[in-house]
Amino acid sequence: MFEKYPEWLVFIRIKATELFQKYSLPRWIVFLLDNFGVFLTFMFAYLLRFNLVPGDFALDHALHHAFITLSVYAFSSLLFRSYSGLIRHTTIEDILNVFFTTSFSFIVLLGISLVSRQIFSEGILTVPLSILIIHYVSITVCLVFTRIVIKLFYQFLTSSLSKKKRVLVFGAGSMGVTVKRAVRSDIKGIYDITGFLDDNKKLQGKKLDGIQIYNPKILNPPFIRKNKIDAMIFAINDISSEKKSKILGLALNLGLEVLEPPTVDTWLNGRFQIQQIKKVKLEDLLGRDSIQLNMSLIEKGLNRKTILITGAAGSIGSEIVRQLTRFNVNKLILVDQAETPMFHLENELRSDYSKCPVEMVLADVTQLEKMERIFRDFHPEVVFHAAAYKHVPLMEENPHEAIRVNVGGTKIMTRLAMKYGVKKFVMISTDKAVNPTNVMGASKRICEMLVQYNALKPETEIQFIITRFGNVLGSNGSVIPIFTQQIENGGPVTVTHPEMTRYFMTIREACLLVLEAGFMGNGGEIFVFDMGKPVRIKDLASQMIRLSGFVPGKDINIVYTGLRPGEKLYEELLTDRELTKPTHHPKIKIAKVENLDKKEILVRIEALLNNLYSLSNIDVVNYCRLLVPEYKSTNGKYIGKRVRRVPVKVEEKVKADLIGHIFKKADVRR
Repeated sequence: MFEKYPEWLVFIRIKATELFQKYSLPRWIVFLLDNFGVFLTFMFAYLLRFNLVPGDFALDHALHHAFITLSVYAFSSLLFRSYSGLIRHTTIEDILNVFFTTSFSFIVLLGISLVSRQIFSEGILTVPLSILIIHYVSITVCLVFTRIVIKLFYQFLTSSLSKKKRVLVFGAGSMGVTVKRAVRSDIKGIYDITGFLDDNKKLQGKKLDGIQIYNPKILNPPFIRKNKIDAMIFAINDISSEKKSKILGLALNLGLEVLEPPTVDTWLNGRFQIQQIKKVKLEDLLGRDSIQLNMSLIEKGLNRKTILITGAAGSIGSEIVRQLTRFNVNKLILVDQAETPMFHLENELRSDYSKCPVEMVLADVTQLEKMERIFRDFHPEVVFHAAAYKHVPLMEENPHEAIRVNVGGTKIMTRLAMKYGVKKFVMISTDKAVNPTNVMGASKRICEMLVQYNALKPETEIQFIITRFGNVLGSNGSVIPIFTQQIENGGPVTVTHPEMTRYFMTIREACLLVLEAGFMGNGGEIFVFDMGKPVRIKDLASQMIRLSGFVPGKDINIVYTGLRPGEKLYEELLTDRELTKPTHHPKIKIAKVENLDKKEILVRIEALLNNLYSLSNIDVVNYCRLLVPEYKSTNGKYIGKRVRRVPVKVEEKVKADLIGHIFKKADVRR
């Protein structure tokens, strides 16, 4: 890199750069040097005015005028703070401060001289106009020139000491200019802005501070290769999420590192610094607009209410808790059996949401006595039921636990909600409950049926609400943290199938929609969220690899492992027999589900739970098929197996007779 320079010069440049980066002149020294320059240039102006002949003017008279001039300039420097900027990072703002200082001083001195001529016959305060003009021009040039020279010298020292990333800035507006200034003032100097991109045709072809503004259409492989572009900084605030997603996706596919400045409210001391620049988030690639809530409706539903959240330490539960802290609630009762996540959640709430009244309760939703004590002690008015087992492969191996926790927990929660007069009960469901192919999805569909059954009972006064949505980005155990870990380990990234797709939304978006749906429902509805377009998992893996600064297939490979038991290629939000009707929120619809057999549904569920551990895995799966006819397992263990008679132990004879009748009629096959 330094072959064209002698070793001694390289050594000097390195040492000088280290000194520049480690030390900077104190402001008071800059102030003194600036005013020393004012004095010297004023004496030079005197000499120049008298043709460089010192004997042609009185020295004491010149020193007297120099003291007056120095006093005015010192006051102006303090007023405009022309000494406050880092000289090696001089900006247009710093140059303007110098210009304002010298111009204001010139005007003040000119006024003093004119007034002095009128008041004092000897003109003791009168500085000759010609000297004022010479001094004004010379000091302005001197101060600006020295700042620019020092900045250029620093850039010369650092230009060859490190390889800078050649960057395109998308957006030539105010944010783009802010980014450019921050890049120019960056101490480490790791970025070099090659050009701007902007959709505004009036700007295209022009230059911004000497940097060319291009049409975004030039974002193509030949241009990137020719100009050796390494990265793109996205610097536009007012743009649709869908358009932003397309631009970011295009840049990533071109192999560029994609960065963006933080929001204005997070700038340090109100100013953006290049150290705050960050890589774009994966959710930016989903192209989803921000959620608009009916805040008055939600506030009315939550105001001064005691709220119980189960699964409170999980991904969805904890985000619901964070959102609820924004409202004037009476108390939040947080229930979860996971000790360590509850510990971390408690610390977070104490640190960031200390004003919100919270009660942390370690409990299992399947323990009736414990849960009843919680209801008896706190009498919650609103319940968000998010506790559930959700990992498909684990539940395929442990179907009993899927039924015990998901179905059994929901049964207990709905029973206690009705017994203790809860006003609103919101259950968190999943798109895997639609035409399920696995035990987990089937268990969640049974939970939906159980909640719907209770909602449709004539004597029910509780508003039972079901919310159904797909995968959330970054939730515990989802593909995002798994892919992140695999990328950090150098790969490979494992994808089950190249055509597998999933719906995604952010955790925050999902929880905001849960709140909105929870307080727009009247009871018995299944609210389905607009999940946008399905995303291929293969594409998601490629984007994550590129966001990490690697090239898929080159730096990190993608390996296909095959579908796991119970998985399906495509998720659905509605069954073939379900339609939707709109709500006032464009991203929330109500599923029109088929009518349930009210006489049999609760009996079937009761029989399954009471006989659960006397059944084999295959028996549990086949019993789920009886409850959920659309359930078609893709797990080879459960395909082609006949149902053996279930040893019913339900106490009520009518229930036993009914279950026997069901099994007598059924011939469940795969």
